[in-house]
Amino acid sequence: MQILTWNVQWCCGMDGVVDPARIVHHALAMGAERGGLDVLCLQEVAVNYPRLRGAPGDQLAQLQALLPGWQLFMGAAVDEFSAQGRQRFGNVIATRLPVLQVQHYPLPYPADAGVRSMPRICSVVKVADPQLGAVQVMTTHLEYFSKRQRMAQALALRDLLQQILAVAHAAPAPADDGSPFQTKQHTQHAVLCGDFNLEPHEPEYAALSAPFNLEQPAGATGQWHNSWDVLHPGTPQPATFRLVDRTYGPEPGACDFVWVSDSLRGHVTDWQTDSATQFSDHQPVLLGLG
Repeated sequence: MQILTWNVQWCCGMDGVVDPARIVHHALAMGAERGGLDVLCLQEVAVNYPRLRGAPGDQLAQLQALLPGWQLFMGAAVDEFSAQGRQRFGNVIATRLPVLQVQHYPLPYPADAGVRSMPRICSVVKVADPQLGAVQVMTTHLEYFSKRQRMAQALALRDLLQQILAVAHAAPAPADDGSPFQTKQHTQHAVLCGDFNLEPHEPEYAALSAPFNLEQPAGATGQWHNSWDVLHPGTPQPATFRLVDRTYGPEPGACDFVWVSDSLRGHVTDWQTDSATQFSDHQPVLLGLG
C-alpha cells in the first residue's frame, strides 16, 4: 500500500504557476516507481479563491478529472460565502482502493486574539487494502500562526487515535438492519499524514506522539509513531519545508509527517521524499506499507 502526502499550496509552484496536473502527474510518478500509488492526500486545496496567487478555480473538480476511476473526498476546513460566491479550502483524500467509510473531524479552534488563523480539520477515509484489510487514512493541516491552537489540535489528534483504538477494542453492538447503526468495519490500523506546522523538537510533537492508556479494555496502550523513525531511529527526518522558499524561516525543517498506529509499525517498508521538486513550497512524502 502506497500513500503519498503533500501540502500543495493550492497547486502553486515556486514559479507562481498554479497547475493541478503537474502535481497529480508527479505524485503518480513517485508511486509508480514502487508499484503504484493507492492513496493521495493533499493539503491546501482551494475551490474558488481568485484572489490567491495564481487565481485557483475549482481544484476539486480539476483533481477529479485528472484521476479517472479514483474516488475523491474533500474535507473543507473553511467553507464560506463571500462576494466571490461559495469558497472552500482544505484537504483532499483520493484513492483507487475500495472505500468503507468517510468522516471529517473539525479540530479545536480556541480563541487567540489578534493572531492570524483559520479553522482546521482532519479528514478520515477508511479504505480496504487487499493485504492489510481496513485502514483508516487520515490527513490534516494544523494551524501555522497560533501555537495555542496548534497544541490543542495536536492533542485532539492524539485523542482521536485513542478513540479509534478504543472502538476497535470494544466494538458497538452489531446490527444488520440496513440502518445507520449497521455494523462498521472497525480497525486498529491507522495512518495520519499531512502538514503539522511543527518540528520534532517542539512540544506539540511530543504531545501528539505521547503514549496513552485506553480505558477499555484495561491495560491496552497506543500511540502515534512517526514512520520515518520506525525505519530510521535516531536519524533526523529529511526537511520537507523551506528548502527553496525561506519566507517562513531561515533554515529547512521537517514538518510534513506520516504517523502510524502501533498495529502498522511492523508493516512500514519504505519512506521517501522528493527534495528537488518545486511544484509547491512543501515536499511530497511517500509511505510504503507491506
